Amino acid sequence: MKELSSKIANIEPAKIRKMYDMAQGLDNVISFVIGEPEFDTPEHIIDAAKKAMDHGHTHYTPNSGILPLREAVSAHFKDFDKVSYNPLDEIMITVGGMQGLYLSLLVLTNPGDEVIVSDPCYTNYYGMIEMNHAVPVTVPVYEEEGFNFTEQGLRAAITPKSKAILLNTPSNPTGAVADRETIEMIARIAMEHDLYVIFDEVYKYLTYDEEAFFNIARIPGMKERTIIVDSVSKSYAMTGWRVGYCLGPEQVISQMQKIQEFMLSCVNTPAQYAAIEALTGPQDALTYMNEQYKQRRKIMVDRINSIDTLSCLMPKGAFYVFMNIKETGLTSDQFAIELLKDQHVVVSPGDCFGAMGEGYVRLSYATSVENINEGFDRIEKFVKKLSEKRVNTK
Repeated sequence: MKELSSKIANIEPAKIRKMYDMAQGLDNVISFVIGEPEFDTPEHIIDAAKKAMDHGHTHYTPNSGILPLREAVSAHFKDFDKVSYNPLDEIMITVGGMQGLYLSLLVLTNPGDEVIVSDPCYTNYYGMIEMNHAVPVTVPVYEEEGFNFTEQGLRAAITPKSKAILLNTPSNPTGAVADRETIEMIARIAMEHDLYVIFDEVYKYLTYDEEAFFNIARIPGMKERTIIVDSVSKSYAMTGWRVGYCLGPEQVISQMQKIQEFMLSCVNTPAQYAAIEALTGPQDALTYMNEQYKQRRKIMVDRINSIDTLSCLMPKGAFYVFMNIKETGLTSDQFAIELLKDQHVVVSPGDCFGAMGEGYVRLSYATSVENINEGFDRIEKFVKKLSEKRVNTK
């Protein structure tokens, strides 16, 4: 048999799945590993999909998605993001934000082009960039600086091969939110070096306290070099519906539309009608879920910072805590694996998200208060055992 594709064989699988798979078959597991709302999709959104099917909306749609959804996305961005996009040729409906990211990289990059990402960053960025024969170039971001890009760090990563900056705010895994000053700095560098920005804003509704979300495309000169990736997955508890969207210059979006025909023709039709309802219908459920996340964030952060050898920043967005475990003396992998074996609590090792994630683990607070409290009762027992073990071996 001839060999399989070397470009795929050489890509490392996502390490988060390793922890997820290890937890299978264990009893009474508390999971903080998957970034998914515990809430079900709001009923009025489900009803919209049922109604669409009842009315025969079960056929192919245009490659770019149905026009009413693109119009709803356009109106939403004008209202929330304060940027205007033409639904006819500047908006593309995708299979979740994931396909939007992949299409953006596929259209923008040639083999050998460099894409700048933060370290740590969303683990799937690395694989997507490599699958497109591009090169991920990492910029270390530090807890002491709120896990955000600095001008010095970003400039140091730029080479003649740089093509794009991939910016995720609010951030997975750190919960960081880039403030306006940081966004303006990134925009200034992008324009100075003629770079595109892929702006991943799938957690944009999930910002807390004083830190307001700011879209980089609002800055003069940036709309024509920015590809926005968003979806209804996180905000509306619609992860399984797989509806996202890209917004950008017509010359970029038109290439995405062309590729869509060869990839999958179109996004699931009833799901597109559900997404219209999500964006245009009652927003009570979104408001309720966001308030719940805010409460759960505080509970988790308070529990972490009350345990010796554990600490974390208060995340400003998304629904993740990046917990510092350096004082335990364990690596990220050791901490996650031993915690799972000892207490049946599953978390994501920080090095899943890049070398700078070593010494941290990621936990999602998009779960119930009961799970958070039970999980941290177990984590507290685990850390206490570690401390006793260290004392006994001295």
